[in-house]
Amino acid sequence: MKPNPGEVLHFSEDPSITVFHPHVAATARQREPYVWAVDAANSPSYWFPRQCPRAMAWVTPTTSAADRRAVLGAGRERRVHAVEYAWAERFLTARLYAYRLPAAEFAPFGGPEPHAWVATRSVTPLGPPEPVTGLLALHREADIQLRFVNDLREFWDAVTASGLGFSGIRLRNAAPPSDRASDPAPAP
Repeated sequence: MKPNPGEVLHFSEDPSITVFHPHVAATARQREPYVWAVDAANSPSYWFPRQCPRAMAWVTPTTSAADRRAVLGAGRERRVHAVEYAWAERFLTARLYAYRLPAAEFAPFGGPEPHAWVATRSVTPLGPPEPVTGLLALHREADIQLRFVNDLREFWDAVTASGLGFSGIRLRNAAPPSDRASDPAPAP
């Protein structure tokens, strides 16, 4: 599920939104109210239930072969998304909707490569929301490796120490770090 030319998308579990009004998100680092959306490149980061913590990593032009192998393995995929096993059922059964919005109402947000698009005025969707079904299939069709892990923070630490591009969303919802010191020693 990606936007058509001239569109950006907003993903939601709420199929009843008729107008998007600018607001300051609870997790926002800035004080300006915005309507948030994403472009085609960033849409896969939102193929998840809204509150699901996830870590994403991808190959960049400066990624070393060693970092690529260490995080992505030997496959052809150039991107990986990681989710905790505790979210697997919710991920597989999520009811997600995509709202198509006019790109002309939005401006890029974040760095030289924008990670989002924002509008400062209310925006009306171009039509009714479209169900986003088969989140697992979307990842497969986009050649994105989807990985379920016990400890998302451990994966996040490995990704942020590598030379891959990365993004984390809703990481505050991840399970607390595991206490590896209390794990029993393996039997000889």
